[in-house]
Amino acid sequence: MDARYSHRDPQADLQLIRSAQLFKGLPEEAVVQATSHVVARNHPANQVILLENDWGSSVYFILDGWVKIRTYNLDGKEVTLNILGRGELFGEMAPLDEAPRSTDVITLVPTVIGSMPASDFVKLLHTQPLAGIRLSQLMARRLRQVNRRLRLRESDSTSRVADIILFLADGQGKSGASGIEIPNLPHRELSSLSGLARETVTRVLSKLEKKGLIVRDKDLMIIPNINALERLLV
Repeated sequence: MDARYSHRDPQADLQLIRSAQLFKGLPEEAVVQATSHVVARNHPANQVILLENDWGSSVYFILDGWVKIRTYNLDGKEVTLNILGRGELFGEMAPLDEAPRSTDVITLVPTVIGSMPASDFVKLLHTQPLAGIRLSQLMARRLRQVNRRLRLRESDSTSRVADIILFLADGQGKSGASGIEIPNLPHRELSSLSGLARETVTRVLSKLEKKGLIVRDKDLMIIPNINALERLLV
C-alpha cells in the first residue's frame, strides 16, 4: 500500500472529518458527539465500499483518495454518476429514507474512509437543524452538477469532455503552482461520465493538451487557465 496510507494519525483523521462542510458552524460539542464512533480504514484501489440494494448502516467520509459512484443503465452498461474525493461524504441517502443503497461506490485509488454509524448521523440531523441545511446544500450542488451534464449531452464531444473536466475541478479541484489540479482519471471513467466512446475521449484530451488547456501527469491533470477551458462551452 502507498506509504501515505500506512501510518496515519487517528486524531488528524478525526479533525479532517470534523472539518467537513456538514459540520461547519455547528457547536463543537455536537460535532464531537456525532463523530465519537467514527472508524477510519484503508482501502486498496478498485475495492467495492457499497453495493446497490445493500441496507445502509453507516455514512462515509473520504479522508484521502477517490471513489466513484456507479450504477447501470437498462442495457447493463456501467454508468459513472460522480467522482468524490477528500473531504466529501457518501452513503447519506439510505439512512435518511430507510431504503437500500441506490448505487455502488468503488475506490479508484488507495483510499482512506471514515465510517460513522447511521444512527449518529440521523441523530445529528434531528438535533442540529444547521446540519440538515448543510446536507441540503451538498445535495443541491450535486444536483446542479448532474443537470449541467445532462444539458450538454447533445453538445459536441469537445464541449462534453471539457465539461467533465470542469465538473471534476468544481468538486475536487485543488489550487497548485501551475493551475487547478484534478485526478488524472483513466479514460474509461471519463468516457462513462461523459457518455462518449473511450476513443473519442482520448482524441479530445490530446487536442486539449496540444492547445495548452490541460497538462497531464501520471496522477494529476492540471488546468492552467480554467476560464479558457470554460469558453469552450459557450
